[in-house]
Amino acid sequence: MNENVYALFETRFRTDRDAICLYVPDGEDWRYGDLVAQVSRAAGALVNLGVRPGGRVVTQTEKTPQALALYLGCLKVGAVYVPLNTAYTAVEMEYFLSDAEPALLVCDTSQRVECAVPTETLDASGGGSFAERMNAAHALEPTVSRAADDVAAIVYTSGTTGRPKGAMLTHRNLESNARTLCDAWGWRSDDVLLHALPIFHVHGLFVALHCVFLGGGSMVFLPRFDADAVIEHLPSSTVMMGVPTFYTRLLGHNAFTGDVCRAMRLFISGSAPLAAQTFADFEARTGHRILERYGMSETLMNTSNPLAGERTGGTVGFALPGTEARIADGDRVLGEGEIGEIEVRGPNVFKGYWRMPDKTAEEFRRDGFFRTGDLGVMDSEGRVSIAGRTKDLIISGGYNVYPKEVETLIDEMPEVSESAVIGVPHPDFGEGVVAVVVPRHEPVDAAMVEAALKDRLARFKQPKRVVCMVGLPRNVMGKVQKNALRERFADLFA
Repeated sequence: MNENVYALFETRFRTDRDAICLYVPDGEDWRYGDLVAQVSRAAGALVNLGVRPGGRVVTQTEKTPQALALYLGCLKVGAVYVPLNTAYTAVEMEYFLSDAEPALLVCDTSQRVECAVPTETLDASGGGSFAERMNAAHALEPTVSRAADDVAAIVYTSGTTGRPKGAMLTHRNLESNARTLCDAWGWRSDDVLLHALPIFHVHGLFVALHCVFLGGGSMVFLPRFDADAVIEHLPSSTVMMGVPTFYTRLLGHNAFTGDVCRAMRLFISGSAPLAAQTFADFEARTGHRILERYGMSETLMNTSNPLAGERTGGTVGFALPGTEARIADGDRVLGEGEIGEIEVRGPNVFKGYWRMPDKTAEEFRRDGFFRTGDLGVMDSEGRVSIAGRTKDLIISGGYNVYPKEVETLIDEMPEVSESAVIGVPHPDFGEGVVAVVVPRHEPVDAAMVEAALKDRLARFKQPKRVVCMVGLPRNVMGKVQKNALRERFADLFA
């Protein structure tokens, strides 16, 4: 039996081949039949370029229908899809290419890096050398057979120590989560998803797209989030998925009213905690209660507030069907109301970290539960609330920022003695990145840090504020007390 998740999607595509799949503003709409044809040509082009089952294909491309066909084409030929944030610099790309050892890199012409990996281009207009190869290739049939436990994608995620880790997601992981979410969120064949998320991220790629692919319907395929464009397309949409920043920006727009949301049945939020105030303000403005859920790169979606039932602001709901969640402190499972680490188990949980068996073993309990690194609390009904993170990971605008990576580069500045990077509440991004710096002699300002990091670090990782101190607070063991820093600068963006 072929467990390739694309085989499941393709069955649906061929059933609905005359229906619109992608509404492309300022472009040509794609029917499901068009998508099938383009995916088959992308698969043919990949095979012509020497990509084989299990081979990694690293992509750093803008959001286009052709990039979507490339992703599905990788699944179709049994390759491993490795999406990377378009903001990553050439220096950062060197690590990913070295670690993934891909058979192919597909990137935007403007982002092309000098490397030994065979490279093709795909630009923001859907053109480039890979697009040309797609147009010239013969359609590849049939879909390559894969086992459920074969790796379908590697998504790089940050931790608190070491370099980014590649989370290996299998065909089973992708299929099980798609089926679960379609049921949990009541996906309908007449739904229209307003898609304004990036597709290098689990949220926009696997969660949003897979619900449409499996549940049917169509999507308004916006290249990026723009409040004016979102408001323009809301009246013809029924579902929107976004990060909290999307919703705070909509609330700050005068044209965002209950009237433009009249056709909407569901707003979903994730990738970062949604402030209870945003939840309340959104309901007051539109009459809609945002459905918040909780997931991560390693597990896809774990919990969700209910579609039918009470959605409580500040909580992420209940464990999804087929997924188990618990709150633990080491080997001890905690009871109602006790704060501890959230641990999950289920078919959605990843296979492990790419080429990191020791790290993989460290993050799993003996009974198969995965340690998320997030702190949470569970009420008597099983509803989960996020209480913080055991790690120092910062989530800014829905993107993970690894403090040690930023600190290492700031500490290399000749003007800096040492630094500590923290995340504090930000009204727009959820958390704003702040660098607390101890200067060697003269004060260090944001412009100096920005100049030092400009070509070495993605913009979303760079500090939004820089503050100077004569010394960093430390405990008796000499460890920097980041909690104290977060408390001290909690109102920096207020």
